Amino acid sequence: MNQISVTGMVLAATPMGEYDRRIVILTKERGKISAFARGARKPNSALVGVTSPFSFGEFTVYEGRTSYTLMSASISNYFQELRLDVEGAYYGFYFLEMAGYYAREANDETGLLKLLYQTCRALVNPHIPNRLIRRIYELRAVTVNGEGPQVFECVCCRGTEQDMMFSVKRGGLVCSRCMEVGHVSDARPLHPSTLYTLQYIVSSPIEKLYTFVVKEEVMEELEEIVTDYLAEYLGKSFKSLEILETIL
Repeated sequence: MNQISVTGMVLAATPMGEYDRRIVILTKERGKISAFARGARKPNSALVGVTSPFSFGEFTVYEGRTSYTLMSASISNYFQELRLDVEGAYYGFYFLEMAGYYAREANDETGLLKLLYQTCRALVNPHIPNRLIRRIYELRAVTVNGEGPQVFECVCCRGTEQDMMFSVKRGGLVCSRCMEVGHVSDARPLHPSTLYTLQYIVSSPIEKLYTFVVKEEVMEELEEIVTDYLAEYLGKSFKSLEILETIL
């Protein structure tokens, strides 16, 4: 067996047997991994707290031929504030579930892990609306996964004319000529501030994603676009999102 250290965040924890837990960790070095935490449900175990969802830090694991075993962890952020905020916690669980859906083992998930960490930090910041955090995370997550929309030029001819429209089915902006030639039926106009917001979300450094707020009209348009875009390209429903939407 090979002992290694990985930096990551616990996405999920499941009871196993009488005292153990199986956890899923999104790591920078190994992508998404599953690890058994022996005795983690015993009250006096050093692994009790470190195996909770949202725990971010360095995990020491033994790498076996078919599985990992958690030996210890040094947690730098538990995001304990979410335990006192029901709405924020459910947003957080949705973000964890979405990250788990996209992440793959042995894949470079540095961008997704960084996005998830910064998003959880935003959730505990009272100055940023959760509605906006959700849409930023959703749009940037699909972009990190290579499925984001084209919001800087026409998806058909790569032109950059003014006043282009947005087509979910075409995957981004479409110019007037291509709309006419290609018979784009779902194109919709965008408020200039909404377009700028989309451009900022898909292209800005992850560390600077949660540094702005928008007016209500832009928020509503952003919600419509991202909702429709995910319905078209994600093809996945999340249990945590269903629960979240029942409490909003």
